[in-house]
Amino acid sequence: MKPLNRRTMIKATGISLALPLLESMNLAGGDQPVAEPTRMVFLCNTLGLHPPSLWPSEEGSSAYLDQLKDHRDDFTLFAGLSHANQFGRNAHDSEMTWLTSAPKPGVDGFRNTISVDQMVAGQLGYTTRFPSIVLGSHLQQSQSYTSGGVMIPAETSPAKLFAKLFLEGKPGEVRAEKRRLDQGKSILDQLKSQTDAVRRRASRSDHHLLNDYLESVRRTEKSIGEVQGWLDKPKPTVDAEQPQDIPNIQELIGRIELLVDLVPLIVQTDSSRVISIMIQDHGPLNIEGVSQPHHILSHHGQDKEKIGQLQRIETEILKCFARLIGGLKEKLLAAQRGGLKTVLIPQE
Repeated sequence: MKPLNRRTMIKATGISLALPLLESMNLAGGDQPVAEPTRMVFLCNTLGLHPPSLWPSEEGSSAYLDQLKDHRDDFTLFAGLSHANQFGRNAHDSEMTWLTSAPKPGVDGFRNTISVDQMVAGQLGYTTRFPSIVLGSHLQQSQSYTSGGVMIPAETSPAKLFAKLFLEGKPGEVRAEKRRLDQGKSILDQLKSQTDAVRRRASRSDHHLLNDYLESVRRTEKSIGEVQGWLDKPKPTVDAEQPQDIPNIQELIGRIELLVDLVPLIVQTDSSRVISIMIQDHGPLNIEGVSQPHHILSHHGQDKEKIGQLQRIETEILKCFARLIGGLKEKLLAAQRGGLKTVLIPQE
């Protein structure tokens, strides 16, 4: 079979750059198959999981792992990976350091470090339309932090994210976005010229702060140029309808399902290679047999009734994780014959 010429395909469709690489695309000029890019997907349940229900017994299974039995060969359960020095004002402060491992979160003078997802996204840059995608089940709170320790707000609307990924904007909207980016470049040029004047009057000890500032300006300037390049590229089309947001925050499971269902589409179309999802504390939940808020149940004090309700919640969350693995296998692996490596790391 004659190899499919990728350059010809780009000329013919204009969208193949946003599609998964195909085996029949002969990019290397020989018969070697194209290497599949590596992706990273982080999914954190901030209230953790009930350890006795998760860790396998001598028989090698548990109540929670049974929910994942159809994908047992697709994930690995790790222990002993807790971050050191995570004591802070309260136990939940460690949520902000799950992907950073910065010590002593929440105490006076604490400054977070870059999260691993943003470290990888920074290395990849705009290889894809979005270097990273940060999602949350309820709030804009996330576990993704820049190199300056600033939290990246999470997108909580699956409908809005779907539109950004797969729906073309109107011509007027695209032109307005280009003008906004051009204005951003002009502002950066002015900032750099003004900084030169400040540098001449600044003390030597302040120069390192100015250098950090200018470096961030340069990164922003580069990002603007790369974003402009993507504006002229058509978005990929997918065989899926735009999801409808679930406004009721008590519908935790439905909201999680909408988020995890987007991940296989993001991966399949190579729209981003770094994705993080934060399952947040939702308070009361519409789950059968659950009458108390999720947070209170997580502090069960070994009360059997509370543990039973907690297990009902966490069982549904584990089903969402199984749904994510199944979706990735269906959308990506069946088409590209690749391998899926999933790591399950409980919070301890």
